[in-house]
Parts: sequence; C-alpha cells; structure tokens
Amino acid sequence: MKPKYQTLFEDIKSKILSGDYTAGEKIPTESALQELYGVSRHTVRKAILELSNDGFLRSEKGSGTYVSNQYLSKSRDNANNKIIGVITTYISDYIFPSIIRGIEERLKEDNYSLLLVSTNNDVEQEKKALEMMLSFGVDGLIVEPTKSNLYNPNIAYYLSFKAQDVPLIMINAHYEELDVPFLRLDDVQSSYLATKELISKGHSNIGLISKMDDLQGKYRMKGYIKALGEAKLKFQPEHVLSFKTETKLDLYNNLKQFLTHNKDMLTAIVCYNDEVGLEVINVCNQLGITVPGQLSVIGQDNSYIAKNANIKLSTLTHPQEKMGRDAAEWIIKKLQGTKDLPNETYYQPVIIEGETIKNLETK
Repeated sequence: MKPKYQTLFEDIKSKILSGDYTAGEKIPTESALQELYGVSRHTVRKAILELSNDGFLRSEKGSGTYVSNQYLSKSRDNANNKIIGVITTYISDYIFPSIIRGIEERLKEDNYSLLLVSTNNDVEQEKKALEMMLSFGVDGLIVEPTKSNLYNPNIAYYLSFKAQDVPLIMINAHYEELDVPFLRLDDVQSSYLATKELISKGHSNIGLISKMDDLQGKYRMKGYIKALGEAKLKFQPEHVLSFKTETKLDLYNNLKQFLTHNKDMLTAIVCYNDEVGLEVINVCNQLGITVPGQLSVIGQDNSYIAKNANIKLSTLTHPQEKMGRDAAEWIIKKLQGTKDLPNETYYQPVIIEGETIKNLETK
C-alpha cells in the first residue's frame, strides 16, 4: 500500500499536469487539503515539500503555495539534445517494431533522442505515460491513441501539451474529439478493398471479425459495409463477430463458436488484421474446416507474422516503417518552424495476394 503522502503527491501532480491547477495558481491551504484527503498536517506538508523539490510547487511565506512550472526547465536543462516522446499501445509485437524503427531512424538522423513507453491499450497506463512525458518536458510527442473509438478520460493531458506548444501528432488513429494532426492508413478503404476482393472471387456470404474499441475497427467495419452495399449484398449482424481489448484473450473460444455456428453459411471472412486472420485459420484447422477450400480468409496490415506464417495469408498493405519516419519528420519540421504542415495524412492500402482465398468463379 502506498504511503498517504505519496497518494496526495500523485494526485496534486496529476492536477498540475492535466491543467486542473495552472501555473501561478494558488492551491488549497494545508487545512483544506487535510480535510479534502482525510490526512494529517504532517502528510500534507511532506507531499508539498516533495512537489516543491520536484519543481511543481513554490511556497511564499505568509501568502500560500502556488503552482510552478519549474519542473519543465529542470527536465529540459538535464537533456543534452531534444527529446521526442513516443507513446504506443504496444511495443514488441505485430506492426509496432517496424513503426518504432521508422521513428527512431529518422530521429537519429537529426540527433534527436527518443523516450518510448507503451500503454497496453489501457487508459490508466496512458495517463501515467502522459504524466511522465509532461514531467520530463519532452520537446515533441508522437502518440498511438489508446482505445481510440471510446471516450478518453485523458483529454486534459493532451490539451496541456497544446497549451505548452509542444508539437503533437497521432499515428494509426486519432481522438475524434481533439483537433490534432494524424497519420493513418485509410482503414475504410482497406476493409472495402478486402471485401471487394472476396466479392470479385464470387463470394456473397462474407463475415467480419473486428475489434471495436479502436477507431481502426470502426472504420474497417465501415469499409466492409460499404462494399456489401455496392454489391447489393445484405448486411447481416449475425455474420459479424466483434471483440475488444479485454475480450481478446477469449477470441479463440469465441471464434470456435462463431465458425461452428456459421460454417454452412459463410464462405469467406474479412479479418480486423493479420493476427486475427491467422487465429481464424488456426481455429479452422482445429474444427476441420479447410482454408481456402471451405472458408476464404483475408487479413489486413501485411505484418511480419503474416509473412512468416505457414500459409501465405491474403492481406493488404500498411505503411508501418514509413508511417514512423513520416511522424518523426513531421515533429522535426514543426520544431524547426516549418509552417503549413498537413493535419491529416491517409496512406492508401494495396491488396497482397496470398493463398487463403478461393475463387468461386473458377469452374
């Protein structure tokens, strides 16, 4: 269990970093903090002392305690060169190593350093990451949003970066309620092309597996629906299996039920990404459903796991390393004073043919 002063320290620090308490503002008195947090005067004074030592507060005798932004100059003075913060949902798997490699290589070319942290697609971990970046005083920030299709409780932290004129750009997705530049794949087009590819091969009973707490999943479902509509095929909710971060561990069992129930109805499935596509194939192998004989499967993102799989998965491209380089390039140019940088960049996907789609038109 945390010491009481540590809880008070972290809460006041969070309020400063999120902008609830602004620079120069007087914080509540010691007595008020005692009552608010139900702690002793000694606990309050210890927390205030720690915050003052770290440059978050300053005390004026006879007047009170005020918010200070000295922590910013302390952090920057300790840095020999410019530091770019990078927050991603994950680090070591799927497409993320390639994105991070692109960022790192571009930053090195101009002698910028990288401060990297992941959220595991958890908003509380994102909050801690944002607080760390604000405390450190990073010169720029590249973020892959956490659960981008849901309300984000950390919006105030992003507004703090904007208020401090710290360049910020998002990759892979963005928070629709924030006016922040972003780089992302055209996810609507990706799933649209995936579905059209199956339709062009004679498939009309096409399912979808999609992740719905991220914006990519929302847009990829939109592309799937768009392609069905153009082909005058009926959208059938029972042909869609959705999941989210917390239920991803149950995906294998949910896929078994879904595929067992729909094995006589579906001839093809559009998958949220390659990882899901390969899991579908794995479950099909367990159920005795042949791919692509009985079920065609297409992934998305052209990830390294698709390239190294035992079967060549049909998929679509994702810029990965280029997106990382472009994000770093945007931040560098912004810091160098370049004006009129793009606010929105969409990369166009391309089909990569594999061996997991059966052509039903072939006699």
